Amino acid sequence: MNSNSYLVVMAGGTGTRFWPYSRNAKPKQFLDVLGTGRSLLQMTCDRFASLVPKENIYIVSNEIYTDLIREQLPELQEDQILLEPSKRNTAPCIAYASYKIKEKDPNAILIFSPADSAIFQEEKYLEVVQTAINGAQEGGKLITLGIKPHRPETGYGYIQFIEDSNDIKKVKTFTEKPELDLAEKFLESGDFVWNAGIFVWSCKDIVESFEKIQPEIAEIFAKGADAYYTNDESAFISEAYAIVKNISIDYAIMEKASNVYVVLGDFGWSDLGSWNALHEIRSKDENENVIEGETILYDCKNNYVKSKKGKLVVLNDLDGYLVADFEDVLLVCRKDDAARFKAFVTDVKTLKGDKYI
Repeated sequence: MNSNSYLVVMAGGTGTRFWPYSRNAKPKQFLDVLGTGRSLLQMTCDRFASLVPKENIYIVSNEIYTDLIREQLPELQEDQILLEPSKRNTAPCIAYASYKIKEKDPNAILIFSPADSAIFQEEKYLEVVQTAINGAQEGGKLITLGIKPHRPETGYGYIQFIEDSNDIKKVKTFTEKPELDLAEKFLESGDFVWNAGIFVWSCKDIVESFEKIQPEIAEIFAKGADAYYTNDESAFISEAYAIVKNISIDYAIMEKASNVYVVLGDFGWSDLGSWNALHEIRSKDENENVIEGETILYDCKNNYVKSKKGKLVVLNDLDGYLVADFEDVLLVCRKDDAARFKAFVTDVKTLKGDKYI
């Protein structure tokens, strides 16, 4: 275990594409999505137990989830929970954590992970992360993890790398969520991998990257040097988030930096970004149906059926559908049409208010 390795879990999303299971009050990272008895957030922290000391685990999330985080991770101290007053995407989130940890340990190696990734081969995953840690300790590298693609997925970003014999490969290009025809070409080329959104770098290197490429963001969070780990931190962050721009780390840093590298991995990864992604990894019946609850199915295949306890669902002649029955919402739609979920949530909020969101 490396005493100067830090895990920062990014846990501020609302999981819109998982509605109506994931809600604003309790989004997917706080749910036991995989039926293990642990939420996705808890599982993310659990898997790093052999690499990162407990006191070096930080959570960045929206301040409205304070109670959920403390309930699920009672072992963390208050300083380890970084609360954002508003959504500003991943670049400000990463800058906040990086500049704060810098005040405690300027030699820190930082691992940034989403809270909602599913990893099914954890030993292989940790080996890949350790390779990235070793590379980050050498200095001068911003490292991301790339997942070998097995289908032309349009919901993920892609990384093109330069093939060589090294475990840590130079990144050539980043491409955000391509159209299907382009995704098919990426798959055929063999030198593109999925962007898992998991990053490893030294605190020094990421801070220098913000200073060089995003000086406005750097200036904002550098001003908090005297406030981090004090009672003044919350007030400072409220002011910082009121003026910092909304931008992802990919657009802000990774697409512009010249020292970006990737470690390739194939460790049973899913970002669990949609019902379709969850369907892909769950146990299925002989007709490729995922069933949670009491059901009777006739001529049904490739569906995801989730019903509430004590209610029987009877379905006939459905192929590729999501049937999600909750106490206050019943949703029936094509499960692979993840892009529609944002529209569903927007329209429900407009027509019915926040009650069902």
